[in-house]
Order: sequence, then structure tokens, then C-alpha cells
Amino acid sequence: MNTTTAATGPDFGLREAVHSEVHAWGAVRIVPLRPEEDIELVHGWVREERARFWGMLDHSREQVLEIYQFLDSLDTHHAFLALLDEQPVALFQTYEPLHDPVSEAYPARAEDAGMHLLLAPPTQPVPHFTPRLVSVLLRYMFADPAIDRVIVEPDARNDKAIRRLRTTCFELGPKIQLAEKEAQLAFLTRDRFENAPTV
Repeated sequence: MNTTTAATGPDFGLREAVHSEVHAWGAVRIVPLRPEEDIELVHGWVREERARFWGMLDHSREQVLEIYQFLDSLDTHHAFLALLDEQPVALFQTYEPLHDPVSEAYPARAEDAGMHLLLAPPTQPVPHFTPRLVSVLLRYMFADPAIDRVIVEPDARNDKAIRRLRTTCFELGPKIQLAEKEAQLAFLTRDRFENAPTV
């Protein structure tokens, strides 16, 4: 599906990765988002119609910056950029459900980790790009031995995201009501992930 965006903005090659993998289809690195340095990139992505379910279509540059500065101040929520061959291809966020409003809508556990993923606008095609990238991100999350389940909660109207979940190893749970949306809850256990076929 996707790959790279134009090589503009920060020099990501200088940024230390929290996780990296090299594959025949490219080298992936996950690096912490730096709100002040990356705001132009992120603001451009979230303002596109294709990112409408991210909920920031009408947000100004300053509003988006404030949101990610706030996230950067938390110990329970983290934002990253996924790089493919040093080009940013996705905005990736993780969080602890017990310290998030989602915990009011389902029985969250300390062993749960939540994730959000916004893919960059596609440029050059890479076969099976999305499931391959998601597998890398999940390997990063499950590298923490304290985590035994990943949860996602896309907007229930986001048919594309839900179809993607159905074709991966996630199991759909109930629909839940969050402050800003009705969401489709889905779960992936460590055991299910480790026994899933590779892409």
C-alpha cells in the first residue's frame, strides 16, 4: 500500500530509535515524535480528508502542537514516527488504557497496551505495506514483557480500518461509546500474535 513522503523537514537519521528492523522491503525505525520539530509534517497529515477519523481536520497548527506537547508530557501516552528507509510513513501512538478515558468503556487491565496509527499519504507502493508495518509496531509493543494484550478502538464508521482488523489477527470486541466517537474495540493477545502467519 503506502510508503514514503517527501524528504523534507527534520533529519530523522540523527534521531535514536526505540525499535528498528531491517527487511527485504525496507528498513523500519520507530523514533519518538518531537512535537516542535515535527509539527509541520504532522499537521499536514491530520488535516487531510483521508485522516478525518483522526479528529483534527479543523485543527490549527497551534492546536495540533499543543495536543502533542501535552502527550509528550505524559508518562502513560507516547507518540512516535515510523520511518521506512528514513522517510516518515506513519504517526504511531501508544497508551496505557488504565490511564485513558477508554478504561471507562471496557474492563481495562494493567497488562493492556493501546495503540493508534495514522498512515502517511502514500507515494511509492510497497506490497503488503500496512500489515508489514503493523507487525513491526506490534513486535515493538510486545517487546515489553509486561504487556500481554494490545487494544485498538477505531471510529466505528471507519470501515477501512475495521476491514483491516478483520483481515489481521485482531479479534473484534464490542462497540463502545467514547466522548468523541462510537468506537469499535478490538483485541490482540500476545499468544495470538506470536502464532499468527507472517506477512
